[in-house]
Amino acid sequence: MSIRHGLLALLEHGPRYGSQLRSEFESRTGATWPLNVGQVYTTLNRLERDGMVAQSGEDEAGHALYAITDTGRSELRSWFETPVDRSSPPRDELAIKLAMAVGAPGVDIRAVIQSQRHHTVNAMQDYTRLKAQALAAIERGGSQERDDVAWLLVLEQLIFQTEAEARWLDHCEVRLIRLAAAAGRETGAAAPPGPVTQAPAAAAGPRRPRPD
Repeated sequence: MSIRHGLLALLEHGPRYGSQLRSEFESRTGATWPLNVGQVYTTLNRLERDGMVAQSGEDEAGHALYAITDTGRSELRSWFETPVDRSSPPRDELAIKLAMAVGAPGVDIRAVIQSQRHHTVNAMQDYTRLKAQALAAIERGGSQERDDVAWLLVLEQLIFQTEAEARWLDHCEVRLIRLAAAAGRETGAAAPPGPVTQAPAAAAGPRRPRPD
């Protein structure tokens, strides 16, 4: 995730200090990807080193303010205009887990799939509930409407992502059943028993921070 570009986008609205940037970033994304102040200031220092931001005095409370430069604006425009690269996808823990579970001693991969599916469906329900809250907030309007719209887009991405994950898990289970059946026909062995369903704790979706 590009924290640096997110901070540049916020700074384009005017000078900000570190904890203010953190708060606005989390408000836009519903704290789905929380930041700490240390990350923010480390990123600001690098942006300043690269000529993309510059210190812009202090506010009335003595907070050091940072402002975007022309170089920073050019970098931000390039980020918005350039598609996100998919040639090197990020590591996916679930895909790695299932890949390693294939043939692992003492591991019932179909039980792993069932357990994850239960968790994924619960997460999808949580996201859908939060989406309804975001839509209601947008309908009410108010000073936070822009943040509510941004949060809604993030939530809908999470919903689509979990829907795709659930479909993929279904596909994995069917694939394993077919492969096991084919192997059984070749060896004359019986097909494996049906999947074992586990019931892990419900997943907690991201929470949208609200101003006091």
